[in-house]
Amino acid sequence: MPTRSTLLRRGVTAVTALPLLALAACGYGSQADEKPSAQKVAAGAQKIDGLDKVKIGYFGNLTHATALVGVQKGFFQKELGATEAKYQIFNAGPSEIEALNSGSIDIGWIGPSPAINGYTKSKGKSLRIVAGSASGGVKLVVNPKKITSVKDVKGKKIATPQLGNTQDVAFLNWIAEQGWKVDAQSGKGDVSVVRTDNKVTPDAYKSGSIDGAWVPEPTASKLVAQGAKVLLDEADLWPDKKFVITNVIVSQKFLKEHPNAVEAVLKASLEANKWINANPDEAKAAANKQLEADSGKALPAKVLDPAWKSIQFTNDPLASTLNTEAEHAVKAGLLKQPKLDGIYDLTVLNKVLKAEGQPAVDDAGLGVK
Repeated sequence: MPTRSTLLRRGVTAVTALPLLALAACGYGSQADEKPSAQKVAAGAQKIDGLDKVKIGYFGNLTHATALVGVQKGFFQKELGATEAKYQIFNAGPSEIEALNSGSIDIGWIGPSPAINGYTKSKGKSLRIVAGSASGGVKLVVNPKKITSVKDVKGKKIATPQLGNTQDVAFLNWIAEQGWKVDAQSGKGDVSVVRTDNKVTPDAYKSGSIDGAWVPEPTASKLVAQGAKVLLDEADLWPDKKFVITNVIVSQKFLKEHPNAVEAVLKASLEANKWINANPDEAKAAANKQLEADSGKALPAKVLDPAWKSIQFTNDPLASTLNTEAEHAVKAGLLKQPKLDGIYDLTVLNKVLKAEGQPAVDDAGLGVK
């Protein structure tokens, strides 16, 4: 990992962590009604751990394509046998953490910041990260008529999805690395940070009320389809161009009481990622089909194709990058020192990987002791 001084010399940053205090100011996103699996249960299939159902949560966006494909291709239901797979779709990390804490879901796909925040706010008692899912898929896209280089970002209006969310903090810290100053709460300063829901960001760009956005896919590619240009891909700020954007979390209670069900879901997750990486075009279409089923609207090819290319699908949770995200957020004064020891339990994942003949993955010293 490059040192902070190295990053400063490059004029870049690799922070994507969420400040605990900022999250308190964030609204909880809406969630869809619980949806049963549309897949048929194989004849003679048995229930896993005696469970009638397993409740799985995910976001309706491409960085959660492991889940989208797993649902669309029936991988989850196949591995769960006669235990029914049911799904809830979320718009924001805080609402998914709330659902996990209340028992409304058992396991879910989520970004690093809400996972960090959920774990620290519960003092290490709410969740475990049990697998990786995706890396990348975040870009700074800008109006090329107003911004042609990094220095041109100063004085402009740039959108992020939400105060204190992963991309918001990444952008705030990147601004600081340029030597510019912005008040984190108000977003006012050398750059105007405009917190805008991803759903309305394209309209805001079209109207000229923002000059660009630091956003995840497919929002970035939606802006590009409107004439914006990619100024920076966050993957370029990381060694090997990898950083965690989506992990798999599970409630500690469910993991303890139903390890076989967790194993079944992780088997399906590995199967989904294997199929995605072996069949990228078919996988892209399957993910888009599930997005359409969940939201009523598929992505057009001019948005889907470039967005898909910027995301890597991996079972490795990239634990060292999550730790670095938290460390950099602390250094920036955006996060109180979090106690992340025990946030990972990769025991089940490594068991499944071993059975598949794949190497174990590392928890960067943050696993359960």
